[in-house]
Amino acid sequence: MQPECIPPQLDFEGLRHRRVVGRFDGGRLTTDGGVLLLREVDRRFRVTERLAGCFRDHRSAGRIEHRLETLVAQRVLGLAAGYADLNDHDRLRTDSVLALASGCVDVTGERRRRARDRGSALAGSSTLNRLELSVPEAAAGDRYRKIVADPAAMDALLVDLFLEAHAAPPGEIVLDLDATDDPLHGKQEGRFFHGYYRTYCYLPLYITCGDFVLCARLRPANIDAPEGSVAELERIVAQIRAAWPAVRILVRGDAGFCRDDLMAWCEAAGLDYVFGLARNPRLQRWLGKALGKSRRRCIATGRASRRFRERRYRTRTSWSRARRVVGKAEWLPGRRGDNPRFVVTNLPADQVSAQPLYERVYCGRGEMENRIKEQQLWLFADRTSTATMRANQLRLTFATFAGVLMTLLRQVGLQGTALARAQADTIRTRLLKIGARITVSRRRIRIAFASVYPLQQLFAHVLAALRAPPTRAGPG
Repeated sequence: MQPECIPPQLDFEGLRHRRVVGRFDGGRLTTDGGVLLLREVDRRFRVTERLAGCFRDHRSAGRIEHRLETLVAQRVLGLAAGYADLNDHDRLRTDSVLALASGCVDVTGERRRRARDRGSALAGSSTLNRLELSVPEAAAGDRYRKIVADPAAMDALLVDLFLEAHAAPPGEIVLDLDATDDPLHGKQEGRFFHGYYRTYCYLPLYITCGDFVLCARLRPANIDAPEGSVAELERIVAQIRAAWPAVRILVRGDAGFCRDDLMAWCEAAGLDYVFGLARNPRLQRWLGKALGKSRRRCIATGRASRRFRERRYRTRTSWSRARRVVGKAEWLPGRRGDNPRFVVTNLPADQVSAQPLYERVYCGRGEMENRIKEQQLWLFADRTSTATMRANQLRLTFATFAGVLMTLLRQVGLQGTALARAQADTIRTRLLKIGARITVSRRRIRIAFASVYPLQQLFAHVLAALRAPPTRAGPG
């Protein structure tokens, strides 16, 4: 018989003549009662079920305790709930609400085969770790690491979920490209020093459309920022056009993506594009007169002054053709001084003139920074601490699908509320982190939420929206 460990007593500052003490012995309580909202999103769109379908499971069916669907859901929901590390699941495996949300039937773990596992419905870190460490060529014969991911299927699923989230095809969409640093603190495979970021890092490529991440590709840092962009765009655009043949597509990126092969591919594929263009002496001389006018107006008014010019422009060697370039001649007050900027596009001037092209079309790409910030800061896409690129790519993919759940929650459950544009950390704090007690009987599972929770009406509204029948056919 296993000995029962009594949690140590915690002593707090007393209240007058009374002691204030505590222990972690409250029983089946959770701090993540709101994760059941993500369960509703997940069941509506079958996100983790379909993600589990992107794995091949070589385990013996008769010896499985944790279904593949449950393992994947546990990992993704854990990230969405704010648990970055696999080690967290050594405690979370006893959380019955997370078990319920992950699709576990025995939410209390009382029917586990081994006595030492009873009371823990979910998998621990060592079991979840096998999702990441399996090697495709050896998985069938390996003793433990028998579950293999199919990266191509996961890539396709991200785009499928984006397409299915729209009730009708839009007339136009914008695909934003950006690369960012993922600092490394070990000897991971693919680790290189990046001169711009001044650290050892990966250089992941992100492609987004609105709130949806369509591609999160982990790459070493010893490459040019746009490397691989054409290949990723080819598969994404093909998948989108197969579903929406009439949609107009604009590709947008900063000056790091202004490369002739990418622009030439967009032109050949019938895509519009606008990219930042790095300044050079030729462009600055061309914009010099306009900058002088902006300077004089800034000095006279004390406020920033800007004007726009455009021309056909071709580099001496790196571009295969001349293209439309728009220059912003801006002068800022005080010591900031001149602030010239340039963009290149294939959008015709009679469709969008210079100023709205820069201010409305190009500068709109700033919203993509919020997607990257959300992925790395609050969904832990930068927890790439395993030894291999394959395993770290899978961690990045899990974080991306956690972001998909948050995006679908915003789109379906939070539309029209004060949290409709909230980022993942705000949603987590306001809606997911709710104290609750779970009681399991033969006929029902009852969740008793904290009665002092201040957003009860909002929570009920979101649940009703998620439970309402969809206005379109659900995903297949």
